[in-house]
Amino acid sequence: MVKVVVVINTLISMILLYVAWRVWRLRLRLIKITNWLNVTEHCSHAILYTAPERICISQQNIHKLRQTNQALEIQIQQLQQILGLLVVGVRFWRRYFQKPRLKI
Repeated sequence: MVKVVVVINTLISMILLYVAWRVWRLRLRLIKITNWLNVTEHCSHAILYTAPERICISQQNIHKLRQTNQALEIQIQQLQQILGLLVVGVRFWRRYFQKPRLKI
């Protein structure tokens, strides 16, 4: 009877030792995951901390570029109008003031 109890206690002890070993491995794994998540959070915080300020600066730069672009578009339109007038003037000049050339 004592032998049976000793064997059962030994089996229970071995099972509990195996469970403790598995829990220990799970704990180590959870520590690694926790450390990785902490590092990831720290890196993302460092990157995203300045994001609102950078977004605001970018919006201001885009606004300035749009204003510059509008001014340049007005200048382009003015140049197109001037070139159009020059083309009309050249055509008028050729039609009414140039001597007709004889084709040989």
